Amino acid sequence: MGFIGGTVGYHILKRISKGTEVSYIDSSAYLGKSKIETLLGTDFWSEIQDKAVIDFGCGDGTESVELAQRGARRVIGVDIQERLLKVARSRATSAGVGDRCVFTAQPMEPADLIIAIDSFEHFDDPLAILKIMHDMLDPGGCVVAAFGPTWYHPFGGHLFSVFPWAHLIFTEKALVRWRSDFKTDGATCFGDVEGGLNRMTISRFKRIIKQSPFKLVKLELVPIKRLRPFANRFTREFVTSIVRCKLKPRDQTFETKNLTVGGKYCLISLAVLLY
Repeated sequence: MGFIGGTVGYHILKRISKGTEVSYIDSSAYLGKSKIETLLGTDFWSEIQDKAVIDFGCGDGTESVELAQRGARRVIGVDIQERLLKVARSRATSAGVGDRCVFTAQPMEPADLIIAIDSFEHFDDPLAILKIMHDMLDPGGCVVAAFGPTWYHPFGGHLFSVFPWAHLIFTEKALVRWRSDFKTDGATCFGDVEGGLNRMTISRFKRIIKQSPFKLVKLELVPIKRLRPFANRFTREFVTSIVRCKLKPRDQTFETKNLTVGGKYCLISLAVLLY
């Protein structure tokens, strides 16, 4: 992907960005708002009432705490970064919901519902992650996810989005070389950067679901506001801002999983697959 590369591409990027990191993707859109409610809608809260909910990729626990405050009976925040899990535990305690929240890299109990926010465009192996999620669910459970922007969105390159569609115009090598001027993690490709980028598209996501233990029972493609008049089945890859979906196991009669074994698998696999 990309056709401007080499030294020429690198110097163009450096000149455009003035030698500093430039990104149009940040959390400013959620300032003063509920991220969950913004992405999943106000009706989502009715789905978690008195349920055990896994916040998959919980980070610092902000959304996990809100889930508990909004009526979840129990919240299990799952993440591979112990640093963030410590922050999440402190946040839950300060918010008065520490008794209903647990934060771990190795979940030992199943849940009624799994929520995954802003993550499917980052997972190194989304299909493997879906299999792990399947093993975390109680019978009759479901996964609710929202993610974006997807790869062909104007800023689908996330931190590589120097300007709209820059990640499609410049080669991966040129973009990574430009990034190395202000990042010292040694990343050599999109998948190596913090958070990772798996070039997820809407079509690819639907193909992955077909290969997974889940069936897609709801899919909503939220268009970019300014491009809403141009949103249709032919333009959706380029004008979709957020992908919302609900997934249910294909076989709703599967037995409750023993997470004593599954948890070990999760602990090992999440470190490899998440980012």
